[in-house]
Amino acid sequence: MSISVRHFVLVLISVPGFLALPTVAFSQVAVPGGCTLVPLEDASPALCMPPTSAMLATPAPASILELSIPSGTPLRVALDQRVRIKTPGQPVHGKIVETVYAFDQPVIPAGSEVTGWVAQVDAVPKWKRLQAYLNGNLTPSHGYRLDFDSVTLPGGENRKVVTVVSPGTAEVVHLVAADSQKKKNVASHKVGEAKQEAVTKVRDAIEGVKAPGKMHRLEQIVLAQSPYRRQYLESGTRFAAVLNESLQFGTTERTQEQLSQLGQAPAPASLLHARLVQEVSSATATRGAPVTAVLTEPLYSTDHHLLLPAESRIEGEVIQAKPAGKLHHNGDLRVIFNRISTPEGIVQPMQGSLEGLEADRAAGMKLDDEGGAHATDSKTRYLSTGLALLMAAAASRPDVEHGTTDAAGDPSVRAGAGVSGYGFSGSLITLAARSQPVSIAFAAYGAGFSLYRNFLSRGKDVVFVKDTPMEIGFGAPHGERDRAH
Repeated sequence: MSISVRHFVLVLISVPGFLALPTVAFSQVAVPGGCTLVPLEDASPALCMPPTSAMLATPAPASILELSIPSGTPLRVALDQRVRIKTPGQPVHGKIVETVYAFDQPVIPAGSEVTGWVAQVDAVPKWKRLQAYLNGNLTPSHGYRLDFDSVTLPGGENRKVVTVVSPGTAEVVHLVAADSQKKKNVASHKVGEAKQEAVTKVRDAIEGVKAPGKMHRLEQIVLAQSPYRRQYLESGTRFAAVLNESLQFGTTERTQEQLSQLGQAPAPASLLHARLVQEVSSATATRGAPVTAVLTEPLYSTDHHLLLPAESRIEGEVIQAKPAGKLHHNGDLRVIFNRISTPEGIVQPMQGSLEGLEADRAAGMKLDDEGGAHATDSKTRYLSTGLALLMAAAASRPDVEHGTTDAAGDPSVRAGAGVSGYGFSGSLITLAARSQPVSIAFAAYGAGFSLYRNFLSRGKDVVFVKDTPMEIGFGAPHGERDRAH
């Protein structure tokens, strides 16, 4: 039985899935038999059909990804204008200092403008007011709450946001784990380069958001001795504005080739930029307590393939926690990280340590060469306490000149005794009183308070606050390291 070309075509069309084959474009020319398709490979001109390879080839589909910032994500904001805390409703203006990513794409770049207002100014509690009065401060600072409600992207697009804003940090320092010279090798050298790159990125991100200069800080120190002080939020003060609602930024496409290395282990000594999910403190943490961080920047391979998208989770545990104690013994805290999981559920073991973090300068924290955090004290405590004791001794000595004793004491000593015990207002009181017993009382109070605060009181704990930005050094698990060697 002979089969015509027409019947052969009908048979092919009736094959299940034939119509689902991808559409392929071909050049159209006149060929014998009236066919307008250029025959290639094994296709016969008489059949007027594309080649078999073209019919069977299926292009790799692209993945459609939603670009979304989940609720709970903090926007790190630095004020770029000085704000006085006086009444609710005052406008507040700042800039984003850390780019926010959705999957692997930056959606809120560093430098984006943020606006809001002073939402609440609290009354000063009676006990806090009394303590302030005893320290010569007749205008104690108020608690406050800010609201940021608008983000303007560099292109001019304005996005409304609903946030919960953390208390501000006046001076932020970037701590880096110290390098041990005995353990210095190629890997640690790479980590050192990555650390320096992280520091540079932070500096570049806050360019244009100037913290107070030295002269301004000196002015603030002088004004802090005054009994009447205005409360300000200085330019450069940092806040974490946590999103109450998710933000959508549309969709994007990624090919299978672009995602071919998703979830694979980074190279040793890679630096992961993350934020802490929950607070960890040496005062309350115990050995083995879980620690979780979230990746804030995507991580790429050396050939620029995506390995870990933003919002990947880095999990670990506390391996040492020593709380602060009496006689000013400070606390210690050490954590490690042992697992990474991507939002798609890919899990990768690791052996990571803390390589850097941002902290409040007032916390007095430092990192050792293995990423352990320790609370420290300023060496000026010895000088300040010594001066207070010397002032107390000087105030107790009578002022003898030309064989006579001045019951009021030396004016300069009286002024110094007042400053030691009660600041600038104490100096005015002792000068006006012209009484040596009053000067002795102020100097003794200042010496006793300084001695207690710097040497006898409870020490400082190490506290990693929620959403602390940190850098985590990636390393292969010990088993994999042993097999590699």
